[in-house]
Amino acid sequence: MTALSIQGITKSFGRTTVLRDISLRIDSGDFFFILGASGCGKSTLLRILAGLEQPDSGTILADGEDILKVPAHQRGIGMVFQQYALWPHMTVTENIRFGLEVQGTPKLEREKRVEEALALVRMNDLGKRYPHEISGGQQQRVALARALAVRPRVILLDEPLSNLDARLREEIRQELHELHRSLKVTMIYVTHDQEDALTLATKIALLRSGTVEQVGTPSELYQTPKTRYVAEFLGSANILPCSIRARSGTTAEVTLPCAPSERFTAQAPRETGHGDSFLCVRPELLVVRSSRAENAPSVPATVRHVAYKGSHIDIECETSTGERLLSRSLSAPQREPRAAGEAVFLSWPTGTAVLVYESTPLA
Repeated sequence: MTALSIQGITKSFGRTTVLRDISLRIDSGDFFFILGASGCGKSTLLRILAGLEQPDSGTILADGEDILKVPAHQRGIGMVFQQYALWPHMTVTENIRFGLEVQGTPKLEREKRVEEALALVRMNDLGKRYPHEISGGQQQRVALARALAVRPRVILLDEPLSNLDARLREEIRQELHELHRSLKVTMIYVTHDQEDALTLATKIALLRSGTVEQVGTPSELYQTPKTRYVAEFLGSANILPCSIRARSGTTAEVTLPCAPSERFTAQAPRETGHGDSFLCVRPELLVVRSSRAENAPSVPATVRHVAYKGSHIDIECETSTGERLLSRSLSAPQREPRAAGEAVFLSWPTGTAVLVYESTPLA
């Protein structure tokens, strides 16, 4: 069942177009991430959903109704702001109760929902405290409880973890995951943080310069990116210019300037992209060998840098045509050591490389 259907949303500020014909389907129960770099238009889209901005064109349908024609406070949408936006003169309980009072919720029902919301975020014993008397992580929980208390059809989260330190960020991230799993409420989360998206999302829309670059599950965007931008935005990616020699369904055969005598097989998107084509290989798939692989094509290279990082080792190599490629493997005493200047061969499991383009018809 679709919670929100975003159709053809366009928004400009003066002569600057911030969103260009954005169309997305957000299903009920999704933990949907709108991901992208600063300036890509993700926050503007969130503000339009919340009713804080109006688009120049397009519709947003919920149960067949265009909510753009509905006042913000009647849309059934809760929001958790980046700065939490808690009233400093109100206690935790009063902050959570406020939205229910605005809605006109009867007193008994109001108090019941406040208690339930406090319990969900494990803040039962802190209801009488003021925002300045609790930690940043606890303030985040209060902001979430306030949004949950009004029982919205959708909760919007505007980079809610950006102000937290690394340890607390991981803790709250896990709590958000558990809350979403237990409540099954639809959440839309805006961020530039790829780790948040890969960890929490059921689906991701990656925006680039006001357009949708690709939509899919975290594994789809990571394992089968359609463009170079998607590949490089989500995680580390080795990108090699290539020439397509043959295509069959979702498989392509390509050659690389750095290994012209070899033929490489790659996963390929069904639709043909625009611009130059590249081969994408994730660092954890790239194997560094002293000699050519017996059953797979190889790329000759030279080791440039080796970095021991505790749980894993990064080996940066350079091809004869100047591409820098990263191999990432688990640390293990039995692994053959590498040294800068060493001549090596690089390979990867057949079929794991992905053909990507500069852009696709979707973008």
